[in-house]
Amino acid sequence: MQSNENNSLKLLFIVNPKSGNNGTDWNQQIENYFNASSYNIQIFELSIPCEPKLIKETIETFQPHRVIAVGGDGTVKLAAQCLLHTNIPLGILPAGSANGMAKELNIPVNITKALDVAVSGGTKKIHLVRVNNEICIHLSDIGFNAFVVKKFEADHGRGMWGYIKAFWKVLWKRPLMQIKIQTDKAWVKRNAAMVVIANATKYGTGALINPRGKLDDEVFEVIVVKKISVKEIFKMMFTHTPYDKSKIELFQTSSLHIQSRRRAHFQVDGEYLGKVNSIEATILRNALEVIIPD
Repeated sequence: MQSNENNSLKLLFIVNPKSGNNGTDWNQQIENYFNASSYNIQIFELSIPCEPKLIKETIETFQPHRVIAVGGDGTVKLAAQCLLHTNIPLGILPAGSANGMAKELNIPVNITKALDVAVSGGTKKIHLVRVNNEICIHLSDIGFNAFVVKKFEADHGRGMWGYIKAFWKVLWKRPLMQIKIQTDKAWVKRNAAMVVIANATKYGTGALINPRGKLDDEVFEVIVVKKISVKEIFKMMFTHTPYDKSKIELFQTSSLHIQSRRRAHFQVDGEYLGKVNSIEATILRNALEVIIPD
C-alpha cells in the first residue's frame, strides 16, 4: 500500500458484489489493503435494486472525504448521481464487465494500484450530460449498440465474449433509424444505424468512438454512425485513424434534440432503458469531481 501523510481520510466504498466475472471478493481486497493503516473506511454493499436514497443517507451520516465506486460503469453512474454538485470526489475501483470510465481516467486495472490512486490520486472537475433526465457520465446511445446492450443483458452476458455474441446477433438485423438532429449550430436529417451522445471517448470494449472528446471542455459530442462497417470498427478498435465521413459524422454541442421516426433502443452508461423516439440532452458543467492518477 502506498503511504499517505493524511491518515485521517474517511473513505466510503460503494461495492457492487455482482460486478465482474472473476469471483473476486472485493470487500476482502479492500479490507486487506487497509489492514495495517489508520484510514477510516466504510463499505456500502449494493443490494439489487438499490435506492440512491440509501447511498445518500450513508454519505450524509459518514461524511467521507472520498467515495470510491467498486464496479462497472453502472455502479460509477449510481455513485456519481449521489455526488452530483458536491465537493466529494469520486474514485473508481474497476470491477465490472465494462469499465469504460475507469479506462477514460487511466485508472489501473491492478487492484492495489487502483486503490493507491483512490487514496493518493489528484482530483479534477468534469462535466456530465443529462440525457432524457438520466445522468450520463460516459456514453449514451440509441440504435444499434443499445440493441446489443439489450441482447447482452437478456443473455446475462459477462465480459467481452458476451458482448461479442450479442453484437453478432444484432449485426445481421442491420436496423436503421430515420432521425432529425438539432444541435447548437445545426439541424439535419439522417438515416443512421446508431447515434452516440458522448461525454467520453471510448467504450468499455476499448472502441474509440469519439476522438475529439474531453471530459472537462464546454461541449459534448454527437456521433452519427450511418452504417455499421467492419472497416470502421477496426479503426475504432485498433488503428484510431480518421473515420470515413460518409459512414460516421461528428457534431459538437452543449444541447441536443433527436427525433426518431420509429422508437429506437436506448441505453445510458451500459444500462438498457427501453425504446424512445426522442432524446433531449444538455451539458452539466463541472458537475462531478473525480479522482485521477497523479
